Amino acid sequence: MADASKANPQSAERLGYLGLGLMGTPMSRRLLKAGYQVTVWNRSEGKVAPLVEAGASRSLTPRDLLASSDIAFMCVTDAAAVEEVIFGPDGLAAASGAGKLVVDFSSIHPDAARDLAKRLKDTNGAGWIDAPVSGGTKGAEEGTLAIMAGGEAEDIERVRPYVLAMARRFTHMGPIGAGQTTKLCNQVIVGCAMAVLAEATRLAVNAGIDANRLPEALAGGFADSIPLQLFVPRMAQGIHSPPLGHIATMLKDLDTVADVAQATSTPVPMASLAGQLFRLAKAARGAEADALEIYKLSAETP
Repeated sequence: MADASKANPQSAERLGYLGLGLMGTPMSRRLLKAGYQVTVWNRSEGKVAPLVEAGASRSLTPRDLLASSDIAFMCVTDAAAVEEVIFGPDGLAAASGAGKLVVDFSSIHPDAARDLAKRLKDTNGAGWIDAPVSGGTKGAEEGTLAIMAGGEAEDIERVRPYVLAMARRFTHMGPIGAGQTTKLCNQVIVGCAMAVLAEATRLAVNAGIDANRLPEALAGGFADSIPLQLFVPRMAQGIHSPPLGHIATMLKDLDTVADVAQATSTPVPMASLAGQLFRLAKAARGAEADALEIYKLSAETP
């Protein structure tokens, strides 16, 4: 079925996408460009219209979306938003879910993913895959996301062709919750990288060298990385629109890291410090500011 759906999108399963934010909109567009039938839903109507113009169908409620879809993808802000989409008025749980799958791209606590999956299965029979993403808005637009998944192996293979229309890599990490745990490991690395690269960029600027040339100068060395190449020029040039991700999102993930670390007796001193720096950035720059504005914490006061 997977091969056939890639070769002939018209014979593929019906897809839905809930949550048309920074990630959901470009990911939905990639499904449409691949030729798939996509129904979309979002709490604010303004984000729906451009996708309808691009060929998507509009659903008025999450319940209606699941009723008209075989696989429902979802990317919303946090666990409370996921809960609302599933179990709120006219939520996914109100539709029959037998034989259907919900694929959650949101980043939430692994325990929340397991709880929501069980409750949904008990309520309407729908299956669940937790599949948080990494790669930011740039990766969503270019289809180069890395997606780490938790769920049943047969469910993973069922959705693989559709996910790979939106991502470069789709890795099955284990049972439900494993995708979210893997994303936390990712956020330890990314959150600390943002904090460290902000320090390096500020050091370059304060010492009188061109921070914009750091990616070129360090390319191929041990310090080279995708974050170095992508984040440093944006920090140095003050490019924060569109944001690669919000400060509040990174802070939420690092707070979840701290919670899981405590539950598993795992020392995370670097991630804990990064979390506190992002908490300062939230107070100074605002929750919806680009996460890379952590760099501005060390700016001299005029």
